[in-house]
Amino acid sequence: MRIRFKKWARPELEASKFYIDEPEKYKGKWRTLFENNRPLYIELGCGKGGFISQIASENLNINYIAIDLVDAMLGLAKRNIEEVYAEKNEEINNVLISRYDIDRILNVFDENDKIDRIYINFCNPWPRGKHHKKRLTNTRQLEKYKNFLAKDGKIYFKTDDDNLFSDSLNYFKEAGFEIEKITYDLANEENFWQDQENIETEHENMFKEQGIKIKALIAVKKGE
Repeated sequence: MRIRFKKWARPELEASKFYIDEPEKYKGKWRTLFENNRPLYIELGCGKGGFISQIASENLNINYIAIDLVDAMLGLAKRNIEEVYAEKNEEINNVLISRYDIDRILNVFDENDKIDRIYINFCNPWPRGKHHKKRLTNTRQLEKYKNFLAKDGKIYFKTDDDNLFSDSLNYFKEAGFEIEKITYDLANEENFWQDQENIETEHENMFKEQGIKIKALIAVKKGE
């Protein structure tokens, strides 16, 4: 998604207590920032923060990290998080946001971080064949995630794009993940996410209004 430059975003992010400006410094040390042993989940490509603001504020016993590449997006995510937590009269102490290129994610996380879950929601489908390697669910990306995803850690993925979803099923299998659950119509799947309600963001509602069915899966890292 393209978004206009927002001159306020960078100053606001730098002043925020839950924004991490140089994430490489915390490679292998992310859990120390939360000062507890709670599960650690990350969202790759958080956009405006519609998802992370809701799920983090509803699950204060879990720690979250949200990453996006664009300052303007993260600025909006910061504001959304602040707004949602304020509405619930809760302090923001279980979520961090950071700016980084997900293609270079191994500069930010390693096996010591032991990430329990990764969320990938409505990522860019990169429809042209020569761009498929840029997909967040491409095999080469999934192989990177395996480096910091804990044993039996899971990836929660949903998309509106049929081709991306079909290709992603192959990507997950090629990378050695086990598909635990799958649906081609998330809206009509009761309790699909097992331990949480489906959080519908602005984009998801838009797609549903257009009659586009949301596809989703849960993949599990097996092996070592």
